[in-house]
Amino acid sequence: MEKYERIRVVGRGAFGIVHLCLRKADQKLVILKQIPVEQMSKDERLAAQNECQVLKLLSHPNVIEYYENFLEDKALMIAMEYAPGGTLAEFIHKRCNSLLDEDTILHFFVQILLALHHVHTKQILHRDLKTQNILLDKHRMIVKIGDFGISKILSSKSKAYTVVGTPCYISPELCEGKPYNQKSDIWALGCVLYELASLKRAFEAANLPALVLKIMSGTFAPISDRYSPDLRQLILSMLNLDPSKRPQLNEIMAQAICIRPLLNLYTDVGSVKMRRQPEKPLAPVPTVTHSRMGGRLSSARPRGVRGGSARTGIPPPLSSIYTWGSGITAPLRLPMLNTEVLQVSAGRTQKAGVTRSGRLIMWEAPPVGAAGGPSLPGATEQLQPQFVSRFLEGQSGVTIKHVSCGDLFTACLTDRGIIMTFGSGSNGCLGHGNFTDISQPKIVEALLGYEMVQVACGASHVLAVSNEREVFAWGRGDNGRLGLGTLECHNSPQQVTIPPEHEAQRVICGIDSSMVLTVKNQILACGSNRCNKLGLDRISSAEEPSLEDQVEEATMFMCAQSSPLNQEPIVSADIGTAHSAAITASGQCYTFGSNQHGQLGTNSCHNSRVPHLVVGLQAMKVTVVACGDAFTVAIGADGEVCTWGKGARGRLGRKDEETGMPRPVQLEETHPYVVTSVACCHGNTLLAVKPAVEESPSQ
Repeated sequence: MEKYERIRVVGRGAFGIVHLCLRKADQKLVILKQIPVEQMSKDERLAAQNECQVLKLLSHPNVIEYYENFLEDKALMIAMEYAPGGTLAEFIHKRCNSLLDEDTILHFFVQILLALHHVHTKQILHRDLKTQNILLDKHRMIVKIGDFGISKILSSKSKAYTVVGTPCYISPELCEGKPYNQKSDIWALGCVLYELASLKRAFEAANLPALVLKIMSGTFAPISDRYSPDLRQLILSMLNLDPSKRPQLNEIMAQAICIRPLLNLYTDVGSVKMRRQPEKPLAPVPTVTHSRMGGRLSSARPRGVRGGSARTGIPPPLSSIYTWGSGITAPLRLPMLNTEVLQVSAGRTQKAGVTRSGRLIMWEAPPVGAAGGPSLPGATEQLQPQFVSRFLEGQSGVTIKHVSCGDLFTACLTDRGIIMTFGSGSNGCLGHGNFTDISQPKIVEALLGYEMVQVACGASHVLAVSNEREVFAWGRGDNGRLGLGTLECHNSPQQVTIPPEHEAQRVICGIDSSMVLTVKNQILACGSNRCNKLGLDRISSAEEPSLEDQVEEATMFMCAQSSPLNQEPIVSADIGTAHSAAITASGQCYTFGSNQHGQLGTNSCHNSRVPHLVVGLQAMKVTVVACGDAFTVAIGADGEVCTWGKGARGRLGRKDEETGMPRPVQLEETHPYVVTSVACCHGNTLLAVKPAVEESPSQ
C-alpha cells in the first residue's frame, strides 16, 4: 500500500471494501478494491490473481481500466480506474419517473455494446453485467463497464463468496443450472437496455423463487409507446427465452437502430466543446394554408379544427381521449401519458384504455373535496373535474389487448388469451369462486384451459368467448342475463349453451341482459327484453306485436325475432339501460327499446317495440354505436361523432337540450383524426381518437 494513499471508503459489498485512493506516483485518483481471501485456498488465491492478469488484457475506452493487483494482509487488492459520475443505476434512480429520450438511451447502450464486444473478443465473459456495474464519467456522457470477472474470482467452494441479493439479470438457462455463456451476457445486456427505457428492472420479485418464475416465463411490462418499434423489438430479441435466438453482439451493432448512435459516437471522439453564440433569428417563412386539410383524407374536415387548418410544426399526440356526461357538458380532453390508446371502456366509477404496447391506462377523478371536485354542498354548479391518468400497477410481464368495465369492477384480456379481473367482488362478478374485492388484476383460473378472445362486462355480470366459439358467463343472474336457463348468480365461469346452428363471435353485456353476435352476423340475446330492447319480440312488419308475440324475458340465448334485425347482417351492436342499437353491414343504424327520452332517434319520444331505422344518419356510413342510459352515440366511417336522446348533465356532449335527432359533437382536435374506440356507461361517454394518416397523392 506504499504506492497509494487512502482517501475514503466509497462502498462496501458482499465481496469486500472499495476505497478511493490517491496514487502517489502521479497524484491520480484510483479505486482500490479490497477482497478478503482468508477462506480461499492457496490454489484459489492463485486463480484469483491469474484472473486479474486476464483482466489486464482488456483495453477499451468503455471498459474500466485495471492497473494492478497484489495480496496484502490476507486480502486481494485490485487497483482500477476511478469513474466520478457514479453508477448507471444511480443515474436511473435519480430520474424518478422522467423517461430518457431514445437518443440518450442509445448513446449509453452502444457504448456498453462496444465494451461487451471487446470483452467477448478476448474470450472473457462478464458474468455480472448490471446497471450497478456500469459507471459514468464526470460529465455523465461516457459509460464504462466494470466488475466483470469478479464473480468468477469469487466462485469458490466457500459459501461466503456466493452471490447474495436478488439476481435480477440472470438468464433463463442459468435458472435451469446450465453453464454461463456469451448469450447469458446478451440477456443481461437486454435487461440493462430495458432498464434504461423503463427506469425499472425487467424482472423483479419479492423472493428468489418468484423471480425465477418470472424470468422463466420471459414476460415483462412493455416499454412506453413513446419509443420506436425498433427499440422495442431489440429488447425483445435480447430477452428471448431461447439463447440460440438471441442476436450476437455484431448482429446488434449492424441493426439500423444502432448504426446512427455508433457513427455519432465515433465522430464525437476528440471533438472540442464550443461555446454556443446567441443565434440570429431567421427570417419568417410564409405559411402556406391549404384550402382542404389533409389532402384527400375524407376525415380531414373542419370539424374540431380551429379556423379550418391545423397548427403547423406541432405534431399531434399519439391519441386523444375525450369524456362527457355527469355534468361535463362539452367533450373534455383527458390527460394522456405519451402513448397510443387503441381501445377504451367505461364503468360507473372507472375509465380505462388499452395502449398499443399492451398496458392498461386508467383515468380517475380526484377525491371529493379535492381541486376540481364538487363545490360547497347545495351549490348548483360543479367545477370541471381534473382527471389524472396512470398506468395500472402490478401489470409486469402482462400484455393487455382488451379491457371491459363493469359498474365497480374491470376485466381485461391478455395477448395469450387469459382473462384477469379486479375491483368489487359482489355478485361474484370477478369469477374467482368467491365474493372478495381485489385491487390488482388476478387471473380467472377456471378459464386457464381455454384461449379466450373477447370479454364483456355488464353492470354486475360478465360474458367471455373462446377461440373455439365457447361462451362463458358469471356474476349476477337476475332476468336470466347469464343465459344459463336460471336466475341464479355464479361466482365462477359457467359454460353457456348456444343454439347448435350458431357460432359465437362477440359478446355484449348490458345492465340486465346479454347479446351474442354470431359468425353469420346474427343476434342472439337473453335477459330482460323490456320494451323489446333485445329485439326478441316476433315482429315481421312495422306493426306493433300482439301480446302473445312479445317476449319480456329470456333465460337462455335465443335469436332476435324482430324484423329487420333477423334479416339484415348485423356487424356491431350495443345494449344500454333500456334500449339497444345495431349496425348493419351496409352501415345503417337501427335502434330498439325504450324511447322515453328520444334515444331511438325518431325525432319524438313515442314508444314503439318495432326496431327503428335512424334516418338522421343516412348521410353517413355508421361503423360503431354505443348506448348509455337514455342516449345513443354513433361513429361514422369518416370520423363523424353524433349523439341523440337525453341531454341532461352533458350526456350528448353539448349544451343544447335533448334531441330525438342525431347531431354532431365537436372535438377540439387541431389535426385530421379518426375515432378508434367509444364506450358509454350510464350517463357517461369515453371516446378515443388518433391522427389520421394521409393517403398518398398517387393513390
